[in-house]
Amino acid sequence: MSGEPMLRLRGVSRTYDSGAGVVHALKDITFDVEAGTMVALVGRSGSGKTTLLNMVGGLDSPDSGTVFVDGTEVTGLDEAGRSRLRRDSVAYVFQTFGLVPVLTAAENIGVPLRMRRTPRAERESRVALLLELVGLADHADQRPDELSGGQQQRVAIARALAASPRLLVADEPTGQLDAETGLSVMALLRGVVESEGVTALISTHDEVMMRLADRVVRISDGRIAEDAPEVAAG
Repeated sequence: MSGEPMLRLRGVSRTYDSGAGVVHALKDITFDVEAGTMVALVGRSGSGKTTLLNMVGGLDSPDSGTVFVDGTEVTGLDEAGRSRLRRDSVAYVFQTFGLVPVLTAAENIGVPLRMRRTPRAERESRVALLLELVGLADHADQRPDELSGGQQQRVAIARALAASPRLLVADEPTGQLDAETGLSVMALLRGVVESEGVTALISTHDEVMMRLADRVVRISDGRIAEDAPEVAAG
């Protein structure tokens, strides 16, 4: 494996016109994320976490600065290029699950593979593997409304992993879950980083998630306030 970081941000700034004035959402953000690590992005609501995650995934563009994912300059891509990035390299997990209600768990997980026209046998094998990985092998044929919140988030994580992304971006993935369920989902994410070799950038308020991370980056008022390693639970 090369020494190239999976994620590099250099001088990233972003402002918005809120109507009441200019909001400086991000101010000169610079940091790297090494491949195969799990980084917790921590900060109060409004601190700039979601804006930063959107920059990483090409969902938004900075006013200045550059973002590189796996050697590709995201900030230099057009919309088609950013779409390819999200299809092939970066996967998202949201607080709200975002599952398709009419599809089963297995079908939801298989959506990214269908979009890539993955052959059926290969797709079904990958879906079965991921259902096993997230502990839902017995729930493959259930639809989202037949699953608990924690189970739905596990499906969402499996779907994010379906196309073997290099980078997993998660925005408060345990925000809608109770403490016990959230803990199991966080442990799953930690296991995924290790078993799938994925790099993960996860925004969270949860102290347990911070302890499971390899590193914690604290953001305050759009700036990096602290960047420190954590000792991941083994």
